[in-house]
Amino acid sequence: MGPVPELADRARSCADRLRQAESVLLASHIDADGLTSAAIAASALERAKIPTNVVFKNQLDDDEIASIALREEQTVLFTDFGSGQLDTIVEHEARGDFEPVIVDHHQPADAETRYHLNPLLEGIDGASELSGAGACYLLARAMEDGTDNRDLAGLAVVGAVGDMQASGGELIGANRAIVEDGVAAGVLEERTDLALYGIQTRPLPKLLEYADRPRIPGVTGDQAGAIEFLESVGIQLKADDEWRRWVDLSMDERQSVVSALLKRGVERGVSADAIDSLVGTTYSLTEEEPGTELRDASEFSTLLNATARYERADVGLAVCLGDRGQALARARRLLANHRRNLSDGLEWVREQGVTLESNIQWFDAGDAIRETIVGIVAGMAFGTPGVQRDRPIVAFAEKSDTERKVSARGTPGLVRQGLDLSDAIGEASRAVGGDGGGHDVAAGATIPTDERQAFLDRLDAVIAEQIA
Repeated sequence: MGPVPELADRARSCADRLRQAESVLLASHIDADGLTSAAIAASALERAKIPTNVVFKNQLDDDEIASIALREEQTVLFTDFGSGQLDTIVEHEARGDFEPVIVDHHQPADAETRYHLNPLLEGIDGASELSGAGACYLLARAMEDGTDNRDLAGLAVVGAVGDMQASGGELIGANRAIVEDGVAAGVLEERTDLALYGIQTRPLPKLLEYADRPRIPGVTGDQAGAIEFLESVGIQLKADDEWRRWVDLSMDERQSVVSALLKRGVERGVSADAIDSLVGTTYSLTEEEPGTELRDASEFSTLLNATARYERADVGLAVCLGDRGQALARARRLLANHRRNLSDGLEWVREQGVTLESNIQWFDAGDAIRETIVGIVAGMAFGTPGVQRDRPIVAFAEKSDTERKVSARGTPGLVRQGLDLSDAIGEASRAVGGDGGGHDVAAGATIPTDERQAFLDRLDAVIAEQIA
């Protein structure tokens, strides 16, 4: 039956259709969730001995779907996108251009096709309970025939974490069943630990210096303060002239640091909710080397984002499929460049600021920030001076001479108040001749450049109705 019974029939139906294919074109999105989706699906297809070619798309618009229709493969597996473009896809299906199999978790368009695996179709939240990679994992389990595909659960968790589905502190819903599969298969370790990015790879002082959710006065943004804090706890910072990392500490040392951080937060007036967020659930891939980016699901997802968003999806896919040589080395170089670009982008937002509307805040980076990473920068900007957490943030970047890429980010608190960025962005973009969609907490679109203000006005009005 698989780990998520509600989706078992859909997963089996899609798996049965793929087994009948002479060959499959696998088309996937380029973010961490899209890359892991492709890797899981490609692995399952290979184990089923089904010839497969893989292509990646930054955005699945009408032109990209038309290009897919020109391919020789008669069966197209769409992963981590396709549901939102179902109306266009079924037009090609009706003409006999290809037969689609869609495995996605985004809001479906108002159309139907026979082979469609999406948690939203069964009342499961695709923004918080099952990612695209998670849906592909269910497909992989349904394709088992003398094989055990539970080893792919680790990639599904990387995809879910990369899709911000653990932003509440842990993976929930259908994702929980996948975590349990991975733990049972011995490829995942789940534990309660310090919930800061970089616990595997960052030197201890940098780990705390860069910790901004929550901000710890006297530690966050202050390297000397971070060092002084750690020394006051009695932590030896170096071993053999190398900075120690969180993963190098004993359990007693970790407990001492966490207790001291909690105490510092209380003394300096950090809110109780923020203090509680210091500790959360971490997910480790047990077959990866400790102290590397691949060991921690969060760091693994960032590494993947650093590949496809710079036109090297092939590198990210190769890493997911097990290449620990040239592909991993290339991915690490891309990661260093990615971090510089994110830092520069965030600094641009700090310097330029955002424009506040009644219900949204926004900035237009033009060509100063790549359109493939402007959404990540927008999410990182929450909490920086001048950026409010009481309204979603909308970011624009140049896509072409005539088009703007739109990326919007909210918070779980805003979603609880009624925010649904997928609906809002979709409605506002279509009203000005563009198109878009996504999730309630994160969405994107493409609009004509000269329609920016009309788009903002419509979006502000829609979100006003949602929050009200």
